[in-house]
Amino acid sequence: MSQIGRVRGVLRAGSIVFGVSSIALIGFPDVFNALLGLTTTADLEWAMRMMGVTLVALAGNMFSVSIRGSDDSVILSGWVMLVCAFTLGVLTLLLPAELNWFTIVYAAIGFGFSAAYAVVFVGKTKQ
Repeated sequence: MSQIGRVRGVLRAGSIVFGVSSIALIGFPDVFNALLGLTTTADLEWAMRMMGVTLVALAGNMFSVSIRGSDDSVILSGWVMLVCAFTLGVLTLLLPAELNWFTIVYAAIGFGFSAAYAVVFVGKTKQ
């Protein structure tokens, strides 16, 4: 598979993960906050729902780029997501709450996607 094909695959997988996260944030922000170890409030739940809606847009755009984007747009999106996924992992570990199994897993997912993009970008392309 070509490098572009592999980036498309990582984008597609990431769009699914962000899509699931968006559903959790919109529908169950209190549960998501509790899993992160945050004390939930009406204000925080509102902010998490807003973030969930934003993730719907991101997931949709990632999926769209993965199936219909030009090679250049796929590469650009991959680099943007490499940085953003890594940053998501870091920020998750820096939450103002005690680390627990969920925050560690959530951070690992971010780092995992960042690593997947990095591997695709530095790996040899099979023809």
